Amino acid sequence: MASEVDAVTKLYDYLLWLVPKLEKFPRQQKFLIGDRLETLLLDILDLLVEAAYTRNKAALLQRANIKLEQLRYLIRLAKDLKLLSLNSYEFSARAIDGIGTSVGGWLRYARHEKL
Repeated sequence: MASEVDAVTKLYDYLLWLVPKLEKFPRQQKFLIGDRLETLLLDILDLLVEAAYTRNKAALLQRANIKLEQLRYLIRLAKDLKLLSLNSYEFSARAIDGIGTSVGGWLRYARHEKL
């Protein structure tokens, strides 16, 4: 399904873009917020890959959606602490929205498929 591949690809591409930025965080914030962001993104990737290979996709995709919301707040915090520039924050917000749209479409499809 297109949303499945789209969600994983978008998240992967966002990870490739964000990880080098996290490496540039000040030492204290790199280990606090940077590690948390990276772990959260990898957790979401794990959930999406697992959803691609299991029958019970809806539960996994709902968990991924919750983690995407947590990600939104952490990215906002990074911006407010001036760890990310406004341009990087705007790019992140658009990327996370795009991932969320793909996951949401996949979730709707998975719920409909069960009926």
